[in-house]
Amino acid sequence: MNKGRILIVEDEAKIARLIQLELEYEGYETKTAHTGMEGFSLFQQEDWDLLLLDVMLPELSGLEVLRRIRSADGHVPVILLTARDALPDKVSGLDLGANDYITKPFQIEELLARIRVWMRHPPSVDKTDDSLEFGELIVKEKTREVYRAGQPIELTPKEYDLLVYLLKNQNQVLTFDQLLTNVWGFDYYGDTNVVYVYIRYLRKKIDSPFSKPYIHTVRGVGYILKE
Repeated sequence: MNKGRILIVEDEAKIARLIQLELEYEGYETKTAHTGMEGFSLFQQEDWDLLLLDVMLPELSGLEVLRRIRSADGHVPVILLTARDALPDKVSGLDLGANDYITKPFQIEELLARIRVWMRHPPSVDKTDDSLEFGELIVKEKTREVYRAGQPIELTPKEYDLLVYLLKNQNQVLTFDQLLTNVWGFDYYGDTNVVYVYIRYLRKKIDSPFSKPYIHTVRGVGYILKE
């Protein structure tokens, strides 16, 4: 039985192979990468339930890989593999959004226990009855909080209103006139390009930092929120 998919990013081939064999014996599906660039590329290409990330990697350090991962995905659990005396790396890693770390050399049983904990209880955003959800996107209407993949996103009042209207009409093509009337008001007399401008603002915050866009253009008609 497949318990989940784990990406192992470790430059020491023997250690990576040992971890891979143990995890596959336990029922996890795995892939390995031996450089930071290779690891980040694999992270972008496929879906993972957990990452094991060595701090000392060629091409791109583990901390830089972590920073890039967190800019794209706030919720996938990341366990750092660190050297015994690398306290600054541990602190920096936790500050950058690592969920846990384990010091090398380690007992495989301890690593497996840490993995089980994070696979059972992945990080999440508390949802409430007033939450609007779409894919990785969560909007809490009472508090006007917005999250994607667990990461908080700061929106201006009008960006927020536009996003809520898109969410409440997800998977429907919305015309420029519909957006103008329902977000800005039927008596709005300003520049009609305001819809285009605010969609661009919203995309920069909701879509650009992440791998999968949600807001799509329907040429000559308007926009649609869909995966």
